[in-house]
Amino acid sequence: MNDQYSELYSSYQWLVPSQFNIAQACVHRWAENPFEGRRIAIYHENELGQREVWTYSRLAETCGKLANGLLKMGVQPGDRVAVTMEQRPELAAAHMAILSIGAIATPLSGYPYDHLTACLNDADIRVAITDADSAPGLLGAQARRPALTQIVGLDLEHEAVIPWRTLLARQMPDLKLVSTRPATPALLFYGQPDPQALGTLLPHGALIGSLPGFVASQNWLPQKGDIFWTPSAWSTHAGLALGILPALYFGLPVLSVAGYVSAQRALELLERYQVTNVHFPAALLADIMSHTPSPRQQHQLALRAVASHDGQLDQPARDWCANALGCPVNQTLSRNEASYLLGDSYRKWPPMAGSIGKPYPGHRIAVLDSLGRPCATGKRGEIALHRYDQYGHPDPSLFLGYWGNDAAGHARFRGDWFLTGVRAWIDDNGYYWPAES
Repeated sequence: MNDQYSELYSSYQWLVPSQFNIAQACVHRWAENPFEGRRIAIYHENELGQREVWTYSRLAETCGKLANGLLKMGVQPGDRVAVTMEQRPELAAAHMAILSIGAIATPLSGYPYDHLTACLNDADIRVAITDADSAPGLLGAQARRPALTQIVGLDLEHEAVIPWRTLLARQMPDLKLVSTRPATPALLFYGQPDPQALGTLLPHGALIGSLPGFVASQNWLPQKGDIFWTPSAWSTHAGLALGILPALYFGLPVLSVAGYVSAQRALELLERYQVTNVHFPAALLADIMSHTPSPRQQHQLALRAVASHDGQLDQPARDWCANALGCPVNQTLSRNEASYLLGDSYRKWPPMAGSIGKPYPGHRIAVLDSLGRPCATGKRGEIALHRYDQYGHPDPSLFLGYWGNDAAGHARFRGDWFLTGVRAWIDDNGYYWPAES
């Protein structure tokens, strides 16, 4: 193949506008044009196999009504609004409504009571949006979080809940977006149960920072007929920041699936919706390989790009993806604090089995020793991302800090280098390889 890495990396420069809002970039700008608004934004399928289709216009209308409802509830720019929902179109609308009015979307689905309560308290959550599936956990946490006084609920009736449909029925869809800058706080992610409940705060511009790696790992989208799917929960960094936000930014249709996704169900969904682009956890790829060694003998697949995260695939697994799914897998490395740092893009540069890949265009990355100095080739150290790219421009992918804990945020930096916590070494060709701690 023609290795284009050097040219792509050296020529890339960030183009970050002075004003930027994720909701405007992902939803409203498409719906402003009647033709674009009729395009499909979300295919949804629930656990019973029931399906529905949302256009960009429908997504924008729902977003506008919900945003106006939140404004009347007193939500102000900078307020944190929790969202606890299963994967569904209304979850996307909820995030976009919150971002549209300058508030901070705080996804908190799937957490046990204690951790959920800790996150609600840490972020000082006063308003939340939930659905029937997630409501029991939220209502249980509310008993220990009296300041959570307003809950909007979809598909449930409860005396402590404002019905979603009642709220939206009283609102107009027209909305004046709050002006936000790339550095304006947008998303607050909490990880798995942690006594410290550290919340990672991302700005609106973090979406721009994810685009080079997303495009490269998805084999240069958008292309005609592309349909994107990630089974990662839309309440997680992987599902939201690595998946649906960049996909919607490019105006793609995305697949939304409620409930557990087994290997068999994944293959059925890939065939039913003729999905072309996926971002899978490495564990799901391993499950599919074990469950159905030759999927294309049983399913008509349309895949043209498979990206993977949360684990390294060995050579047999890579070979299986190329032969059984019809395209090699592009592995990616991200942190909650910064998306798509390194990885593959097999159509533009050759992948190396076992490696973490190369830095995606726009990111200035090195391996640092214990004193914060760049390591020589072959020497082990910690992967780090510089605040500025090779041209001195700020990297928009970096987080703003940890909510309410400046000291923890500062501790992740060595000068202008963000420490990822991942140990590696670099070979003579610029590929990064995992190293033992």
